Amino acid sequence: MMALAMGAPLSLQMQPSPLSSKVFISTPNYSPLRFNAITNQDQACRQNVKVSFSEQADYSRRDIVLGSGTAVGSALIWSLSPALESVNAADLIQRRQRGEFLKIIKDLLITAIQAHPELIPSIMQLALNDAVSYDKVSKTGGANGSIRFMSEITRPENEGLLSAMKLLEDVKKEIDASSKGGPISYADLIQLAGQSATKSTFLSAAIRKCGGNEQKGQTLYTAYGSSGQWGLFEKQFGRTDTEEPDPEGKVLKWAESPVAEMKRKFVDIGLGPRQLAVMSAFLGPDQVATEAKLALDPEVAPWVNKYQRSRETVSQTDYEVDLITTFTKLSCLGQNIYYEAYTYPREKIDIKKLKL
Repeated sequence: MMALAMGAPLSLQMQPSPLSSKVFISTPNYSPLRFNAITNQDQACRQNVKVSFSEQADYSRRDIVLGSGTAVGSALIWSLSPALESVNAADLIQRRQRGEFLKIIKDLLITAIQAHPELIPSIMQLALNDAVSYDKVSKTGGANGSIRFMSEITRPENEGLLSAMKLLEDVKKEIDASSKGGPISYADLIQLAGQSATKSTFLSAAIRKCGGNEQKGQTLYTAYGSSGQWGLFEKQFGRTDTEEPDPEGKVLKWAESPVAEMKRKFVDIGLGPRQLAVMSAFLGPDQVATEAKLALDPEVAPWVNKYQRSRETVSQTDYEVDLITTFTKLSCLGQNIYYEAYTYPREKIDIKKLKL
């Protein structure tokens, strides 16, 4: 492996041909590094004429500097290769650890949700209400798990969500017992529960389109559904919990709020009428009633109609993809994701104890 000492003087010898240039760069302690810029015509023109460094009319200072810079850069990359390989290996190990833990979380969440399907709307609203407390000006609030505090979840806007939170508390105990990299944050738990609940509604729609046949519905959802669209959402895994409730007045009581006020709230957090329409299932237990209300607004109505038509198709692609995109953005509000969360040191093997 080769490394160049900083400050070592460079000597250059130029061997140009009419259609190519060959620059030799060397240091006192290393063999020359050769850089070729050979055109197709050069294959037929091999008569090189040696010139001294002073006869550099055909070579600009920039060409020489670029050549030496390339040499140094290449040598530096070569010298760092073992370190880069080590970093890549560590990154792959962390990804595997996080992936394994994420699978455990999703499996436990879907099992709990299947046992309590009546809580699906509440779980979805729980995820929304925890996120929309975000304040764009002060950069506070957001998907930070604050809704777990009794003083926040018992506020009027969170009415009916306590049972969903209690269910997630029970699931958290199981998740933490299975974790090798520390307990899951409430912020992650609530948003991942929202994901599992949303996917359940997608699957239920596919089963209904198959006349209630669960096996056919599962096949339909697997073949035409949006499972592959959740990749970015699942990478945003490593949210940090707040240690106090968010301020009051940051979340609307959706069922009682005018649509104009709901629009303003979505605009305040960086969204708009389109996202308000696609998140209708998160705004209360009765999606049909919510959409009827939203459709009274001329800005929101076209989007409500668009997503209703999409849900009537086999794949309901527009609805599912737009919902996933919006939910992904909501679930990250106010967070700086820690992408090494839930990783842990590898177990060291004592080679001396290995038996041959």
